[in-house]
Amino acid sequence: MPRDETAPRPVAPSFPVHRDGEPVPEGLRGAVAALGNFDGIHQGHRALIAAVREMAAALGRPSAVVTFEPHPRAFFSPGTAMFRLTGEAGKLAVLQRLGIDGAFVRRFDARLAGTGASAFVAETLKGELGLSGVVIGHDFHFGRGREGTPAMLEALCAENGLACRIVPAVAAGGGEAPVSSSAIRAALEAGDVGTANHLLGYRWFVEGAVRHGDKRGRTLGFPTANVALDACALAHGIYAVRVRLADGSLRDGVASYGRRPTFDDGAPLLETYLFDFSGDLYGQAIAVELVGFIRGEERFDSAEALVVQMHDDSARARRLLAADRTPSMLG
Repeated sequence: MPRDETAPRPVAPSFPVHRDGEPVPEGLRGAVAALGNFDGIHQGHRALIAAVREMAAALGRPSAVVTFEPHPRAFFSPGTAMFRLTGEAGKLAVLQRLGIDGAFVRRFDARLAGTGASAFVAETLKGELGLSGVVIGHDFHFGRGREGTPAMLEALCAENGLACRIVPAVAAGGGEAPVSSSAIRAALEAGDVGTANHLLGYRWFVEGAVRHGDKRGRTLGFPTANVALDACALAHGIYAVRVRLADGSLRDGVASYGRRPTFDDGAPLLETYLFDFSGDLYGQAIAVELVGFIRGEERFDSAEALVVQMHDDSARARRLLAADRTPSMLG
């Protein structure tokens, strides 16, 4: 989910989040934690979450994740735009919904990047965070220069009195290729929402604040809620969507993501038309989940031709929404 810092989604007070320099909350002391970036929180990540909850229950400890912000790739390549599937706020909200007791959000900076594997386990995981156990994926690497391997973590945990579990790769639907954030990004870049949602295990969604546009949608009879997405590589086109408004209500709709080639060919924008809705959404934080791909972005010879197509798009979106049974993280 591309991040929009203007509209972070709050996490419930009952979900403790520990950050650098803070005392560990009572609800996270002695926790068992899964380690990772958790971009997208896909089906592979869900296996880690299930494993950490199982280990935590067996040890009588809280379950948690240790995750990193900004994403390490952004730290090492600050000038390169990164298509993030899940920003920090959305990531924490999904983790809470999946039954994790809390999260440790570690600042990924030069200090952490320069910490050796041994010090990371002894000083960070055991010393600073006070963990009692860790869970990682089969390909997790850590420490300065990614020197730490899963086998090394297992040995270091044994030296420091921490329980450790390594979770094997997960292939969705019996496929041979393991589920990965890269595969989900590739699917979204191709407009293949069905595959992306299948690998995630839920409908991919974005969050952001509704901004003022040129009001052209009103003149066409399709007023839209417009959201700018940061570094989003989603295929330009028309999508069936479901929207959670700031008051928590849910609405079906149809959205266009792209540059509006019929009119201005401007900066990419997510423009969402809500079915059977009227009201002022400007400045409000909304979440938009993608349910299905309808067609690619096109340039029309006239506004009238575009309106005819928009009516057809809306009808197709309603059919896709009525038939889809993919789980939602919006409620």
